[in-house]
Amino acid sequence: MNTRTAAIAELERRIGHTFADRDLLERALTHASVGDGAKAVRHNERLEFLGDRVLNLCAAERLMALDPDAREGEMSRRMAGLVNYHACSRAARACGLPDALRLSASATKVGARESDAVLGDACEALIAALYIDGGLETARGFFLKFWADEFAHLDEPRAKDPKTQLQEWAQGRGLPLPAYELVARDGPDHAPRFTVAVAVEGYPAERGQGRSRQDAEKAAAQLMLAKHDNPEPAAIATSDAQPSDTRL
Repeated sequence: MNTRTAAIAELERRIGHTFADRDLLERALTHASVGDGAKAVRHNERLEFLGDRVLNLCAAERLMALDPDAREGEMSRRMAGLVNYHACSRAARACGLPDALRLSASATKVGARESDAVLGDACEALIAALYIDGGLETARGFFLKFWADEFAHLDEPRAKDPKTQLQEWAQGRGLPLPAYELVARDGPDHAPRFTVAVAVEGYPAERGQGRSRQDAEKAAAQLMLAKHDNPEPAAIATSDAQPSDTRL
């Protein structure tokens, strides 16, 4: 059994469902980068569309059951905390989805396997596949299991990640969005090390490292915030890095 086959078996064990339609599961786990857009490769983007609707239904019915007297506005606020790519990416990691994903070599190289956006989309595709293969009850079971922590902390404010904080910091000063640039990728494929530089117009760039590109970007943003909170901007910007693809 190869590594990915083992990861898929572990995914099914964690979610408590063995797929009858193996092609459907494979499609849910295939990122659009595979095949570089070739029509012969069936990836998970269409399943994301359906999965988003199933997720919203499961979240809405659970919110109504938990608080029958809640007003629509309050439920909408709570819904926004449950149905977003951050919550989906946390569920994806909890069920073991990252190791089971099928990605192109280039997407893997830039850290897509650890990207919240990529994992969030894949989680929605998996929900759709569960709905198609096992029905609404199966999809609902997945939601209730892997969103239990989200409900436990539903009314607690979650700390914003460093990238969000840095973005808001820059916007608050009327500056363009921070620009992230992959500087280096070292180490073997099973244990890569990423170095990313972040630049905000008028300020010296900062570099961060991590085991994924996403982690390295967060580390760089954290350094920028720590070193340049309320500074006087530099006379000349030190980097011409372009914003990274937010999906990767």
